[in-house]
Amino acid sequence: MAKIKLVVSATIEETFSDFIISRKTKGLAEKTLQSYQSQFQAVAKHMDVKMDIAMLQKADLDAMIISMRDASLSPNSINSYTRTLKSFFSWCNEQGITRLNIPLYKAEETVKETYSDAELAALLKKPDIRKATFAEYRDWVIINFLLNCGSRAATVRAIQIRDVDLDGGMVFYRHTKNRKAQVIPLCSAMVAILREYLRHRGGETADYLFCTETGSQLTENGLRQSIARYNTRRGVQKTSIHLFRHTFARKYLIDCGGDAFTLQKLLGHSTLAMKSCVFDNFHTFFFLWEETNYAYHSGHRQEDHHCAVELHRQTGRNQ
Repeated sequence: MAKIKLVVSATIEETFSDFIISRKTKGLAEKTLQSYQSQFQAVAKHMDVKMDIAMLQKADLDAMIISMRDASLSPNSINSYTRTLKSFFSWCNEQGITRLNIPLYKAEETVKETYSDAELAALLKKPDIRKATFAEYRDWVIINFLLNCGSRAATVRAIQIRDVDLDGGMVFYRHTKNRKAQVIPLCSAMVAILREYLRHRGGETADYLFCTETGSQLTENGLRQSIARYNTRRGVQKTSIHLFRHTFARKYLIDCGGDAFTLQKLLGHSTLAMKSCVFDNFHTFFFLWEETNYAYHSGHRQEDHHCAVELHRQTGRNQ
């Protein structure tokens, strides 16, 4: 008579490793994979990840949520962890490993912080390009760009000069969080700003649009620190780059009367079909386009033959 053998499936931890490998094969961004792994390590403090995944029950997931709440984790943190687990169990269900579904934890809705109009007025006042450093002028252009497009910082860092079509009034995103190429429209004032910036920036088409003073790509920390310094020098205590994205959304929905569906497209799923006058209407609400901030509106522009911001002419500064 054949002996009875116990069939042991993989543990939750082992299965999650397989999930990470499958996501990597699918081409998920390395940063996203690292985030998944980091969040799973946090989850492991509130759930036995060494247990057989086939034995996992909904009660175990409920106990995990209770443990997180007892540990005084914020609702947003709990929601972030459960979102990762939701992706994991969705994959497990597709593979026939489990039949579990974890609902997102209902966190209390909070109003996202944005830049006030007074802060925008300070940040968007154009520097005197005859006296400004390249970094200050570049950061002013970047802030304008962030408010025009609602882009993520990582996307902005990856833009090359060849990705900008000033005559067509658009910019092409090759590298985005969801790995989908996007075409983003630019309003007329932003086109003028970029046209002037490129005269000073120079460079080849394959060079990065927003670079250091030596022409290299801005690092993630370099961009964040540079914008923080710029904001502080303008008397603005908020220094988060991502707040410009929130501000873009607020201005579009409240000041422009835009709808949430279109905003979703603008923030992450733009196509050529999105290129419309909405952007020109949108930017009338920004101080950026006032005569005091942009010399083109008064029929003249600052002379640039003595400009202090031209690339490679600065010494001793890297960002």
